[in-house]
Order: sequence, then structure tokens, then C-alpha cells
Amino acid sequence: MTLKKVGYIILIIIALVMIYKGYENGIMPPTLTGIGFIIIGLIGLSDAKKW
Repeated sequence: MTLKKVGYIILIIIALVMIYKGYENGIMPPTLTGIGFIIIGLIGLSDAKKW
């Protein structure tokens, strides 16, 4: 596993925490940012040659 993939996995974990905390406290901005982080992480983990 490369360092780049580890970074994307950490980004997805942070996103899940942001979504959970945003939902728990009833605030929308961290939830939306978390969704964006998940999208970025999934694109980064996908094969770059497809793009």
C-alpha cells in the first residue's frame, strides 16, 4: 500500500467522523464537507488511469 492510498483512507476516516459529529450536533456544514471528503477519497483510491 502506498503512502498516497494511506492518505486517502485517512481522509475517508476523517470524513466519517465529520459526518457523525455534524449529524449528532445537528449542524450541516461538517456533514456536507464530510460527504465531499468521501467523494475525493474514493476518486483518489480509484485507478487514476481510468480518468
